[in-house]
Amino acid sequence: MTDDAAELPTPRSPADAPPSGLRALLPDLAPWRTSRDFRRLWYSGLISNFGSFLTFVALPVQVKELTGSAAAVGAIGAVELVPLVVFGLYGGALADAWDKRKLIMWTEAGQGLLSAVLLVNALLPGPALWPLYVVAAISSALVSVQRPALDSLWPRIVAHEHLTAAGSLNALRWTVGGVAGPALAGVVVAYAGLGWAYGADLVTFVVSVALVVRIAASPASHEAAKPSLKAIAEGARYAWNRKELLGTYAVDLAAMFLAMPLAVLPFLADELDAEWSLGLMYATVPAGAMLVSLTSGWTSRIRRHGRMVVLAAALWGLAVAGAGLVGDVWLVLLFLTLAGCADMVSGIFRGAMWNQTIPDELRGRLAGIELLSYSVGPTVGQMRSGGFAAWLGVRTSVWSGGLLCVGAVGLLALCLPKLMTYDVRTNEHAVRLREQRAAAAPVEA
Repeated sequence: MTDDAAELPTPRSPADAPPSGLRALLPDLAPWRTSRDFRRLWYSGLISNFGSFLTFVALPVQVKELTGSAAAVGAIGAVELVPLVVFGLYGGALADAWDKRKLIMWTEAGQGLLSAVLLVNALLPGPALWPLYVVAAISSALVSVQRPALDSLWPRIVAHEHLTAAGSLNALRWTVGGVAGPALAGVVVAYAGLGWAYGADLVTFVVSVALVVRIAASPASHEAAKPSLKAIAEGARYAWNRKELLGTYAVDLAAMFLAMPLAVLPFLADELDAEWSLGLMYATVPAGAMLVSLTSGWTSRIRRHGRMVVLAAALWGLAVAGAGLVGDVWLVLLFLTLAGCADMVSGIFRGAMWNQTIPDELRGRLAGIELLSYSVGPTVGQMRSGGFAAWLGVRTSVWSGGLLCVGAVGLLALCLPKLMTYDVRTNEHAVRLREQRAAAAPVEA
């Protein structure tokens, strides 16, 4: 860390000087201060994420009420998986070829229409089951199209040197919704009804669209390819040839596939004779992530992002293993919170590597690949943890997955040395992009 600090560039103004003391831990607000579009997009995401978490809780509750079947509830994830894969890749190509703001705006409006469908269905005397699955599938497709556009827009509206801080602030936005949204949803669904949850979600999308409309247009770059299978393959080849990027995808996939314990938490709570703790167990991972987001000022001063990704993924595995090994519910909650902290650290530095090195004309397609790396892993990982729990027992499934994660991450670190040696100050792709942004700054101004 000392060498990193010594080689930092001279601050351009007193406001950019490295903070000290307690301020060094607080989130770096530079993106907030310098970019009006960042502020608008941040508020838009906070509001819509909060509403989406209401539906995230209400939808499975309604399926459970209509069917009484755990398999029917689990089928929601199954209908979401295929659109996630297909539209994640194609959405990345669209993000490179179309205006990013328009893609975000129209997909956000589409999500609002889906909330309206759920609201109308919930208010019927006899709500139907099939619209719930259709909405879940279409919503997954819309999210898959929107996310690459959103991820590829941040580097355009935030200064290059502020991208790590922007990632931390975006993580904070997500964790606030992840903690508060489900908590409020439980109260709303229990005491006001499903219609109120869907109605509130609809309102949040209306507000979100109103904010996105005010963001500056973000047309495709002149070098961008038209959306096609050839364009998608071009993005995949670029990712394959960038071994440090490939390492971030592989490490995250390994961590989520081998050590994602959410599917077995209800059974873990039962084994510990602490059924009351299930809600707390679900809240611990986003709570840990929020803790890191609120103290993320230090992340802007780290330069070797690849090492932090590997270290954080290994700590995630160790924390999950600890949650499976201990027999005290409070220690389980502590280890799960630590796992959430590690997951957020990994996410911040993965995002920094992506945003600071990927060319603008490829950013959407690479964001589509990123979407798959951090979305498919948890989905398939929950299937792994459930299968291991049925075969070896719940706690064995949890701790063995954590230890397998540590081993896999260590092996990947050995096989991908470019990930471990990545330094944002010297990496050729980061230097090139930084120089391009600096050269374009007077024109943009």
